[in-house]
Amino acid sequence: MKLLKDILYKVSLVEVVGSTNTAITAVSFDSRKIEKDSLFVAIKGTQSDGHKYIDDTIAKGAIAVLCEELPATISDKVIYIKVNDTTAALGIVAANFYDNPSEKLSLVGVTGTNGKTTTVTLLFNLFRKLGHKAGLISTVKNQINNDSIPSTHTTPDAIQLNALLRQMVDKGCTHCFMEVSSHAVVQNRIAGVHFSGAVFTNITHDHLDYHKTFEEYIKAKKRFFDLLGADAFALVNKDDANGMVMLQNTKANRKTYSLKAMADFKCKVVENQFSGLLLNIDNQDLWTKLIGNFNAYNLLAVYATAVLLKEDKTNVLTTLSTLSSVEGRFQYVRTANGVVGIVDYAHTPDALVNVLKTINDIRTGNEQVITVVGCGGDRDAAKRPIMAKIACDMSNRVILTSDNPRSEDPDAIIKQMQQGVDAVNYKKTTSITDRSEAIKMACSIAKPGDIILVAGKGHEKYQEIKGVKHPFDDMLVLKDNLKQFEK
Repeated sequence: MKLLKDILYKVSLVEVVGSTNTAITAVSFDSRKIEKDSLFVAIKGTQSDGHKYIDDTIAKGAIAVLCEELPATISDKVIYIKVNDTTAALGIVAANFYDNPSEKLSLVGVTGTNGKTTTVTLLFNLFRKLGHKAGLISTVKNQINNDSIPSTHTTPDAIQLNALLRQMVDKGCTHCFMEVSSHAVVQNRIAGVHFSGAVFTNITHDHLDYHKTFEEYIKAKKRFFDLLGADAFALVNKDDANGMVMLQNTKANRKTYSLKAMADFKCKVVENQFSGLLLNIDNQDLWTKLIGNFNAYNLLAVYATAVLLKEDKTNVLTTLSTLSSVEGRFQYVRTANGVVGIVDYAHTPDALVNVLKTINDIRTGNEQVITVVGCGGDRDAAKRPIMAKIACDMSNRVILTSDNPRSEDPDAIIKQMQQGVDAVNYKKTTSITDRSEAIKMACSIAKPGDIILVAGKGHEKYQEIKGVKHPFDDMLVLKDNLKQFEK
C-alpha cells in the first residue's frame, strides 16, 4: 500500500481532482483486474481505449483514475489525475509503486533484431557462474536465480516488469539482463526504469508491420539509448551500419565492439566448426561450444558487458568457455550415420543468412543442406519472399512450410514465400503445409553427412493456428524423425 502522492512522483501532471494523500493498494491498466482502493490507468491501446472503462473500474472499487481525458461525470469519491500520456506515466507510477527496483540492481538491456535472447541468456548464465545472484527477462523465459517464470512478451508491460524486478531485488539479485524490444520502447514499457547499461546487437528488416518504415524501426531502437543516464554505458556493434547511430545524443559512456574494425572490444574468429569456435578476445584465446560468426558477436558483447560491469577479464573468459548454446539458437544434434540436424529461431532474412552462411562455411561441400522454413502469420509479410529466396540460394533442397500462421491461411503465406523462388531454384523447392510432415520429408531425403536446418520457431513449444496454440517442438520432431530414418 502506497500513498497516491508518492507513486505520482516525477509524473508530469496536467490536472488533479481530489486529494492525492490517499492510500493505494494496487495499480492496473486492465479494467478486469481492478481491486478495491486501486489506481486505474486508462490507456489508449491498439485494440481498445481504457477511458471507456473508467466507470466500470470505479464500480469495482478503483479509488483513483489516471487518464488523458477527464470523464464527463466526476465522482466526489474518486481522485482523477490528468496527464498528457498515460503510457509514459504508467511506467513511472509502476516504478514508484514497487519502490524503484531497477535502481537497486545492475540492469542491462539488450536490443537489436537478432541476438537479444542469446546475449541476455549468456549474460545471465555467466554472472550466475561468477557467483552473482541474477535475473533474466527474455523471449524464452523470465528467471530469478533458479526460479523460472513463463514469458509472454519479449519485454513485459510496465507493471509486470517492475513487479518482476521487485521480486529479484527481494531475493537478493544484484544483476538483471533483459531483452528490450522496439515495441517496448515505443509503447513506453520501459518508462521510469533505470538501466546501468544498454547493448545494441544489430538491426535488419523486421517488424515493419508495426513500425511501417525501416527509419521508424531504427528510431525506436535509438530512443532506448537516448533515454540512458550519464551513469550508464552504451555498448554497440560497430560492424553494423547503424551501430554508431545509436550512440548519437546518448548521455551514457559510449563503447564499441567489433570483429572487423578498430573498437574498444575486439575479437577474431580463429576456427569455426560444428564442435565450436576458437576465438581470440583481447589477445586471449577462448574455445567455446557455440558455433558461427553471429555467436562470436554475441560472446564478444557478453564479454564487453561483463568487463564494463567491473568483472575480472580472466575470470570472464574462463567462465565463457564453459557456457552452452541457448535453446533453439543453432541447437544441433548429430546422428550415428553423420546427419546433422539444426534447429534455429531464424525468422528474419538476416538471421537466416547468418545461420546458412555458418553452415556453408563449415561444410566440406559434399553434403546437402536441406532447409525447412516458414514465416509467421500476422507479421511483416514483405519478408516472406525474401526468406524463401535466401533459403533457395543458400541450400541444396528447400521445403517451405507453415510456421505460426496465427489468424492467416498457412497456404496463403506459403504462396507469398513462393514468389521469392526464381526459375533456377524451382526444382529443388517443395511446399508442405504440415510442419511435422515437412520435417519428416527433410529427414527422409537426408543421406549420411547431410545437414538439415529447421528454421523459424527455435525454442517455441507450440504452433499457433487460428488463435489456438498446439503443442509442437521442432527439436523433438526432428530427433524423432532422424531416429526413424537412421540406418
